[in-house]
Amino acid sequence: MVGQATTDRRAQVIDAADALFYARGIRAVGMDDVRSAAGVSLEGLYALFPGKDDLVLAVLRKRHRMWTDALTAAVEATADPREKLLAVYDYLADWFVEDTFRGCGFINAFGELGPTSPQVASYARRHKRSFQKQLAGLVTGAGYDPALAPQLAILAEGAQTTAAIEGSAEAARHARRAAETLIAAAEQGSRSAGRRGARL
Repeated sequence: MVGQATTDRRAQVIDAADALFYARGIRAVGMDDVRSAAGVSLEGLYALFPGKDDLVLAVLRKRHRMWTDALTAAVEATADPREKLLAVYDYLADWFVEDTFRGCGFINAFGELGPTSPQVASYARRHKRSFQKQLAGLVTGAGYDPALAPQLAILAEGAQTTAAIEGSAEAARHARRAAETLIAAAEQGSRSAGRRGARL
């Protein structure tokens, strides 16, 4: 059974690695950098994470929980099904203006390590599929065509990349307006289908 002290040290190391990887890039950060930032011995670090990929995966798992919890909270802050979808882009807008924003950590990790680390590539894909599934639930909950979900996901993904490159939150506002257009088209399609059904 893992003791509380070990659990705390593990979290301490993951937090330190997360900050370093996200700010500087994974390849640019060595295990000795993580050791120094976390305030642990190199031996202790390797006892917790035998290899760098193990640490990267732990960081990605942490980021997945953070993203899912924060996005869920943003979406659940409104009861209106349509506004829940738009809340995704409001959440992005708030994130993009943070001083530490450097784009999507999963896209960054995949870009750096995807070709050489199947585990990292697999987890990045898993995270993106989870986001798409979350959007799909919101779309069907609002009564829209399920085909809307991947379209909204692409807008969110593009906004993250554009904001990171441009250093501006404007991409979130553009994505939100595009999402409003797609949602309006989905609503129109639903009304048209309803009218056709009533005539049958």
